[in-house]
Amino acid sequence: MYMVCDSRNEAGVERDANTSPCKSITMTRAAPSPRLAARAIIVEQGRLLIVNAYPGDQSDLWCAPGGGVERGASLHDNLTREIHEELGLHIAVGEPCLVNEFHDPSSGFHQVDLYFRAHITGGMVDAAWQDPAGVVNRHRFVTEAALHALRFKPDSLPDVAFGPAGRVLYDPLEVIVI
Repeated sequence: MYMVCDSRNEAGVERDANTSPCKSITMTRAAPSPRLAARAIIVEQGRLLIVNAYPGDQSDLWCAPGGGVERGASLHDNLTREIHEELGLHIAVGEPCLVNEFHDPSSGFHQVDLYFRAHITGGMVDAAWQDPAGVVNRHRFVTEAALHALRFKPDSLPDVAFGPAGRVLYDPLEVIVI
C-alpha cells in the first residue's frame, strides 16, 4: 500500500502541505527482473570451449562457460570470476558478441545472457578440474563440426564462435530446454 498525495489543486496551484488530499493505492508487485548472466566465447586453434552445467548426466546440453552476475561488480569482473570458478582459468575479456535470452513460460523464469569474446591468459584446461560449486561437471574444446554433433544452446552459438568477428548478434527469446 502506498500513499499518493496531490500537492496541486485542479487549477494547478500548489496547495498547503497540511491540506493536500492524500489517498492510498495498492500496487501489484511487478514480475521479477530477468536474471542476468555473462558468458565467454573462448576459441583457441579453431576450437570452442564449452561446458555442461548440469549435475551428473542429467542433461546432454552444452553451452559457453559463464554464469550469473552479482550486483556491484562489472560484467567483465563477473565473467572473470565465473570462468575461474568453473574452469580454474584466468581470462582477458574482450568485446561483446551476442545477446541471448531464454525463458520458462510455466514458471516465469527469464534470463538474459551477454556473451563476450575472451582468451585464456592463465591456467590450463584440465579434465581433472572440479567446479567448487558443482555446477559445471564437464568441459571440452570442440570444432565447429563437433559442436553441430552435440545438443547446445543458444542456437546461434556456432555462428558467434566461428563466424566473422566484429559483430554483435541477437538471439531472440527461446524457451528453456534441459
